Amino acid sequence: MQNWLFDIRSRTFFFLVLSFLVLGYFAVAKIVFSFDTSFENYLQTISGNAPVDLTMQVFSELGWVLYPIFVSIILFIIRNTRRLGLILLLSLLVGSMAAAYMRCYTDYEKPDLQFLGMNLSIKSGADLGVPCKIDGTFPAGYTVRTTIFAFIISYALSRRFPHGCYLIWLYPILVSMSRLYLLQEYPTTIIAGVIFGVLVANTVSKKLKLDVIFDRSKT
Repeated sequence: MQNWLFDIRSRTFFFLVLSFLVLGYFAVAKIVFSFDTSFENYLQTISGNAPVDLTMQVFSELGWVLYPIFVSIILFIIRNTRRLGLILLLSLLVGSMAAAYMRCYTDYEKPDLQFLGMNLSIKSGADLGVPCKIDGTFPAGYTVRTTIFAFIISYALSRRFPHGCYLIWLYPILVSMSRLYLLQEYPTTIIAGVIFGVLVANTVSKKLKLDVIFDRSKT
């Protein structure tokens, strides 16, 4: 994990940016729209299992914007994890706002399908958005935030838990799967969310020197 941070001028950064731009073009040009809608139409037909439906809604709720931000604020308050909390908080804010504006202007609207499974009695919190008429979904905001969270937290835990730190990635995986299942996102927007989340988390981490957290004399 400690080798995961890559330079902004590296091939990895270039490949991720290129991949995101290609997906963005596919979304704007509606090239993958038929595949995305076919996939969501299939998911609509398999809903109806009450335990699965309710579990997926719980996973989706865990991706709400305030949860990772709340964790980052706690980390920032604690003296020994202040740099980690600051980097996580800034990454979440930058990623969430940038994704919100892109969702507004890429004109890739959310699936126009009704979820036919069982619904929780609680109402999900509102996602971060911008004032526009389009209910966009490119890139997936929930996936962007949870990917940022997993990237930074797993990196921070990588020295003490070199293998266990990867379990943090279950967070974005489960949240993204739930968003697909609940007909809130498309496969394309989920993939774009992962790529964009990694780009934001890595860029902010490199600029603010996240690796310094392993050197206590500099924190």
